[in-house]
Amino acid sequence: MSEASVPTTAAAEPATAKGEQTRRLILDTAMRLFRERGYTQTTMRAIAKEAGVAVGNAYYYFGSKEHLIQEFYAGTQVEHRAAATPVLHNESDFAARLRGVLHAGIDANAPYHAFAATFFKTAAEPTSPLSPFSAESSGAREASIALFREVVEGSTAKVDPELRADLPELLWLAYMGVVLYWVHDRSPGQAKTRRLIDGATPLIDRLVGLSRLRVLRPVTREVMALIRSLRQ
Repeated sequence: MSEASVPTTAAAEPATAKGEQTRRLILDTAMRLFRERGYTQTTMRAIAKEAGVAVGNAYYYFGSKEHLIQEFYAGTQVEHRAAATPVLHNESDFAARLRGVLHAGIDANAPYHAFAATFFKTAAEPTSPLSPFSAESSGAREASIALFREVVEGSTAKVDPELRADLPELLWLAYMGVVLYWVHDRSPGQAKTRRLIDGATPLIDRLVGLSRLRVLRPVTREVMALIRSLRQ
């Protein structure tokens, strides 16, 4: 391949390991500024200046601040899966797997707790592309739901067939509730969030088991029908 054919960035930087270093530098700088100044107050120009790169180069790697956050989402999903891997490999009990994955999610997000409260104000807007429910966040959302699918499929839990297909998404929604509580948790080390996980997991386990009871199956089907209608 000739030198002229080597892919380059907006600043003519070869798309090599050095380019990946620049990309990482911009992302890390952005996360630090978001924590220090808040998401709204931080501009792409400020991120580029702090990272020591041209503004055009910053935009080459990340088309907007929203793209930076989507990259952040993707990174935390990788960290969440890595933190959850031991419990998924070593446990078959549904409650133990779910508890471990929920705790792993908090572990992965723990370094960003100070930033989370200010960021959440933007992400909570229904029309925001940063919302975990937005189309732009679909990649990270699907990766997270896939992790909860592993929780279910790798467990010994007996789940009502009507519930099994939708249970991973319901567990993800429960996880979003835990994350919301964690964002506002000011206890030392967010210990209350840990207690919430430990207390809620047996309840979820019990509800999943009860779903198989014949007397409760009509209720399960009504709940699932309502949830499916809300997706439309």
